[in-house]
Amino acid sequence: MRTTAASALSRQLAARSGAGVQAIGALASGLGTALFALLTVLGWLGAGVLRLAGVRALGPMRRVTRAVARCERDRLERLGHEIGPLLEPGSRRVFAWLVCHATLGLLLGLLGIVVPLVAVRELSYPLWWRVVPAGQTGTAWGTRLNTWPGVLADAGLGLGWLLLLLAAGPLLARIQMGPALRLLTPPADGDLSQRVAELTATRAGALQAHAAELRRIERALHDGTQNRLAGTVVLLGAARRAVARDPEKADALLERAQQAAEAALAELRTVVRTVLPPVVADHGLDAALATLAANCPIECRLHGESGGRLALSLEATAYFVVSEALTNAVRHSRAHRITVEVGRAGGRLGVRVSDDGHGGADEAAGTGLAGIRQRVAAHDGTLKVSSPRGGPTTVEVWVPCVS
Repeated sequence: MRTTAASALSRQLAARSGAGVQAIGALASGLGTALFALLTVLGWLGAGVLRLAGVRALGPMRRVTRAVARCERDRLERLGHEIGPLLEPGSRRVFAWLVCHATLGLLLGLLGIVVPLVAVRELSYPLWWRVVPAGQTGTAWGTRLNTWPGVLADAGLGLGWLLLLLAAGPLLARIQMGPALRLLTPPADGDLSQRVAELTATRAGALQAHAAELRRIERALHDGTQNRLAGTVVLLGAARRAVARDPEKADALLERAQQAAEAALAELRTVVRTVLPPVVADHGLDAALATLAANCPIECRLHGESGGRLALSLEATAYFVVSEALTNAVRHSRAHRITVEVGRAGGRLGVRVSDDGHGGADEAAGTGLAGIRQRVAAHDGTLKVSSPRGGPTTVEVWVPCVS
């Protein structure tokens, strides 16, 4: 019985220690974004001074603020906290977060770095206290210890500081993350005008994408299928007139008309597949992505599963994202290997397409990324593109999903 209780206690202590170590890591990672926040606050002050002097610098500062807020959102998402769409960088809530994170967040981040370093230093002090030169203090507390009892007491003090930080670390990490969780996203019951504006923008983007898709289908039908069908009609008419006079010529014309009709039918099937591939409707997203990966001219590996059937419009969007990303990689990236990952987390469907190409993908260059963003925005999803010069390129999409 005592052994069981001791084992349970040891597991509990190990779990708390692990949570404390993770919290210290979170505090340390928050120090980086806190330094950026401090520099951004100073930048806003400088921009205000320049504005008084007639120089406009608010536009660049808004972009810098958005970049810093995105860094903090990415950090919190890595720590398991879901952050929704960011507020506009000029809002009061974002300014409040900047000030809080540049002050309180910076202080807590320094604690997460300095206290463990000091604790390790004092814990190791018994190993090297004898070699401290005369006239130097030796300890972090500004004292010089010359006896073993004092040295061991100093090491115990360092251990106490470390244990205290491990115990209080989770609370300090929550305090450091609190302003971002409360201030960077719109409140659930407030800022409805911004939410209406976002929905209006995504609706406009969805309508624009729909109109572009209709134009593409119309061009495909007009330039391909319609011309072939018109040619088939001409050939059939010529064959009908030649039946009585020249049966052999009529037979050749009928053969050509049959070939033209078959080509028109093949083109029509191609157009239909681009609207909604039958494999998506019949077998689901996983089978459709497996088909895309298998037919890709570059080595393509598929990892993960979508976790079951989803709304057909959502599956079609995910299919379009992967198809467009693969097409871009094949045409522009000079990649040798592509990886497609799909999965669910927190009520969202995630799709990531990565290649080892030369990078440099630009949404403004007409590579299809704008169309992907519009389709994803129509589902209240997010798109992240990372494509530095020299590669690699990663296209990551997350959309809310309901089975």
